[in-house]
Amino acid sequence: MKILFLNQAFHPDVVASGQVLTDLAVSLARTGHQVTVVTGANGYDDTQRRFPRREIWNNIEIKRVPAVRLGKESRWRRAVDFGSFLTLCALRLATLRRHDVVVAMTSPPLISVLGALFASVRRGRLVVWVMDLNPDEAIAAGWLRSASHTTRLLQRLLDFSLRRAATVVVLDRFMRDRILARGIEPVKVTTIPPWSHDDDVRFDTQGRERFRSRHGLAEKFVVMYAGNHSPCHPLDTLLHAARELRTHEAIMFAFVGGGSEVGKVRRFAEGHRLANVVQLPYQPLSDLGATLSAADLHAVALGDPFVGIVHPSKIYNILRVGGPVLYIGPPESHIADLAARLPAGIVTSCTHGDVAGVVAGILAARRHSCVNRSTGHRSEPVPRQYSKALLLPQLVSVLTHRSTPLDSRSPTAAVSRPEHP
Repeated sequence: MKILFLNQAFHPDVVASGQVLTDLAVSLARTGHQVTVVTGANGYDDTQRRFPRREIWNNIEIKRVPAVRLGKESRWRRAVDFGSFLTLCALRLATLRRHDVVVAMTSPPLISVLGALFASVRRGRLVVWVMDLNPDEAIAAGWLRSASHTTRLLQRLLDFSLRRAATVVVLDRFMRDRILARGIEPVKVTTIPPWSHDDDVRFDTQGRERFRSRHGLAEKFVVMYAGNHSPCHPLDTLLHAARELRTHEAIMFAFVGGGSEVGKVRRFAEGHRLANVVQLPYQPLSDLGATLSAADLHAVALGDPFVGIVHPSKIYNILRVGGPVLYIGPPESHIADLAARLPAGIVTSCTHGDVAGVVAGILAARRHSCVNRSTGHRSEPVPRQYSKALLLPQLVSVLTHRSTPLDSRSPTAAVSRPEHP
């Protein structure tokens, strides 16, 4: 089959959507499918990083689109960046011939509309793979007013692409509910969460010590937030906890990744003179296992309005290295669903604003660290149902078979639903 992917990030970019897309594209190419990816010519977070415009990599044809990259510091800059990419992407698509399957992801927002138009003109089957939901995200973040003319237009464009799709892949039950609320037929919607990177991520004793030594974290209890820094994942409560714990010299906070809120973290740490905060950029996938292994406690944050709009996929690689998790977010969410199925003590939950609860959770985790400091041993990773080995073949099957998508009775859909006694 000829399969076309549309997404702003792809190999060798390290952001989450680019990583899972790379896994999927490589798997399809290895089994003989003709895979083409239309993606960005610059790094998604590091805009100074440039990639070849055209490339064959692992039998995947990559067509990279240049675009204006003004950064994420303001809404108008984001709008110009997204608009320029979508315009140039549309021009590139006009030069392509028919593909059997067109898979549109959600970066930049509403790229699925281009996928729907291309699939309609070229008579291909459209799959919308929803990594986040826009304009819902922009409304929840306060960037758009829900009743504005612009918002209504964007909602209609999203609905057009979802209705045109033969299959809509979502990441959790909350996202599924939002899609169904838009009037999309349940039979078209299948739930497959992202996966851990089995080949690249595992607990790495030596890598842990190298990372900690390199960044001044040796002999410290490390609380790590690794991933996208954005309004969808508010870090205020964690930062205030770092301020409360600034006199605990044995505890360090490591913020690893990029996004629009990186500057906010830096300004908070500098403004309060927090010597217990370290900031690092995104790490290469080859170093991800060592990076995550370096933490003694991982922080995962989800903003209250963003349930079902974004999906904190970082949780799967954290579980892969056997790390305990401090979840800061609403009680009703995918992370809460997942925590209910894990052994007691893996996930500690707090709500936003509960600084005292976060501080108590960190101190308790320090007392009961799962890392044996003499051997580097950590508890076994959990759970396997979120592994690449299990979930990737399910998504491949959805894309390559014309049968009805997996419904709510399938094992895949059940992965994202809470278990009740």
